Amino acid sequence: MSYPYYTKEPALSPISEVELPVSDYQDQIDPAHYLPDDGLVNAVNVALILGKPLLLTGEPGTGKTQLAYNIAHKLGLAKPLKFETKSNSTAKDLFYIYDYLGHFYAAQTNQGSKKSQDYITYHALGLAILRANPVNEIQDIVNSSFNQLFDVPKRSVVLIDEIDKAPRDFPNDILNEVEEMSFRITELQNREVKADSRLRPILILTSNTEKHLPDAFLRRCIFYHIPFPEKDRLAEIVSSQLNKYQLNKAKFLDLALDFFYELRAAGLRKKPATAELLNWLTTLLKIFPDAEKKAELTEEMLLKTALSCLAKQEEDRVKAKAVIEKWVKEKNASKA
Repeated sequence: MSYPYYTKEPALSPISEVELPVSDYQDQIDPAHYLPDDGLVNAVNVALILGKPLLLTGEPGTGKTQLAYNIAHKLGLAKPLKFETKSNSTAKDLFYIYDYLGHFYAAQTNQGSKKSQDYITYHALGLAILRANPVNEIQDIVNSSFNQLFDVPKRSVVLIDEIDKAPRDFPNDILNEVEEMSFRITELQNREVKADSRLRPILILTSNTEKHLPDAFLRRCIFYHIPFPEKDRLAEIVSSQLNKYQLNKAKFLDLALDFFYELRAAGLRKKPATAELLNWLTTLLKIFPDAEKKAELTEEMLLKTALSCLAKQEEDRVKAKAVIEKWVKEKNASKA
């Protein structure tokens, strides 16, 4: 297997399947490698003590979503139950959806189940609240597959991702449910389900601050803004997340981060974040495996790897090219 895998040369006849490199994506999102800062650790502990939701803000790509997976990993809990907020999400969607058409069809054709609970699909927070109850207490509102999956009560981590994408009323519509960790199922005679307080779900919310969240909602949350890391801390994060490359040669990593911060300061519309940095370094080290050993970043290396990974708009690509040319020229001049 060798680079390049895809070329501009015409393929005049069929060729054997090209072996592509194995993606490092799973390594990058491994919760065991997540490195929270001290402020974030404190905020998580406050949220755990008070049993309140933790609301996280920060640049996209700074690890807000991954925190939920790290918390579950460190506390010995199952993978988080994730709710991906959309512009048309309703409060009810966070707990369950009901298949009205399926139930109606079954009733009209006399085929399928007659039990209303068989037409309910539970979502993130609803599922977490159910999990926090003994199965025998919720038999009337779940189907048999639930019983097989969860035989004993469990605590869950719930991730509500990008809550600021939801309609304006969404946060206010879930105030009581989040505070009480309970919800009602209107299709089952308004049956209420509440989490056992000893197994109260851990709720993590993320926001890119695209929209202001209501004060009443914020009052019920623990808040933390994840700042973009300073150079020394970012070096620790890179070394941890890309540990298979053993980036312990300070000179190369210092050089790469020097360029990265230079690009972030260039006035790009979309500043590259930690996630893009990891993608860039992974690509760089696969295409130019000797870059670390030689501790060098040439114009060719940067043009082939940095533009696609770190610049996400055409106008940013133009600025990035200028930064690359200037940065390489300055580095070469300093060596002379």
